[in-house]
Amino acid sequence: MASPRADDTRHGTTRDASRWRERRARPLVMVGGLLVVTGILHVGVWAILGGPWEGPVSWRKPILFGLSGGLTSLSLGWVWSLLPYRRGDTWLAAITAWALLVEVALIDLQCWRGVASHFNRSTTLDAGLYDAMGALILVVTLVAADLAIRIHRAPTDLDPDMRMAARVGLVLLVVSCGLGIWVSVHGDLEVSRGRSPEVYGAAGVPKFPHGAAIHALQWLPLLAWAARHAGLACAARVRLVAAASVGSWLILVYALAQTLSGRARFDVTPVTGALVGLGMALVGLPWPLVGLAWIRRLRRGDTATVPGNSVPAVEPAAGHW
Repeated sequence: MASPRADDTRHGTTRDASRWRERRARPLVMVGGLLVVTGILHVGVWAILGGPWEGPVSWRKPILFGLSGGLTSLSLGWVWSLLPYRRGDTWLAAITAWALLVEVALIDLQCWRGVASHFNRSTTLDAGLYDAMGALILVVTLVAADLAIRIHRAPTDLDPDMRMAARVGLVLLVVSCGLGIWVSVHGDLEVSRGRSPEVYGAAGVPKFPHGAAIHALQWLPLLAWAARHAGLACAARVRLVAAASVGSWLILVYALAQTLSGRARFDVTPVTGALVGLGMALVGLPWPLVGLAWIRRLRRGDTATVPGNSVPAVEPAAGHW
């Protein structure tokens, strides 16, 4: 008969895997996988057909929006699987999945037509498609805001580190989407004044803060997952995720400060340079520490289970955390 600890390990793995099959998560997982595939396929299209990476008409948009939209869809499905059921959840999850799918499809369509997908009101069709994209992303933003509120209020079976990662990641997603809406409004106003929608002030890049931390909902839970499977104790995992969370916020603040001051992405001042340096260190340093924990666990061959964990335990050396 298998030991109780082995059973615990299998139960934890099964619990993680089952979240992706939850009925609210299912449409978002399917759409997320499809969008990631479209992004990868457009890398091949770009390699064959060539063309610029930057600019209003480039294969960059189908690539990045496919990958970004796909990862966001997968993450929203995961978040929904953590929450207690609420009336209408299944329909709302499906609507969110369709909103992401159609938005990326419209961006792809415009690229294949050889016209700009954003800030393009040159024809009635182009204006209608641009407005539709704005409406769809507004739907996703409102849903993400609702999920952010719910995950702060509703009970979940998550460990404290993963709960922190989900909460911080969702809030950063909502803020990033809000900044994306600001980018669209600002761009429309600039176009109406005969100026470039891609610049704020002298050289600020409006889309920079929009994208700076939009994927924290992927990298923070991934860090928590990796730390748990490396066998780190819960307290150590919480400290690592907290550090990466603070770093994610600092990177967002840096990007926003650069843009609003009219500076290019990397035209740093001593203050903003220190800000982004600290932010990147806090986001990046937990990963090699988790890697070291993996190596120590493999060398020791430990099979004990940390209480509340589903993986072999490795207590960090004193003073390392």
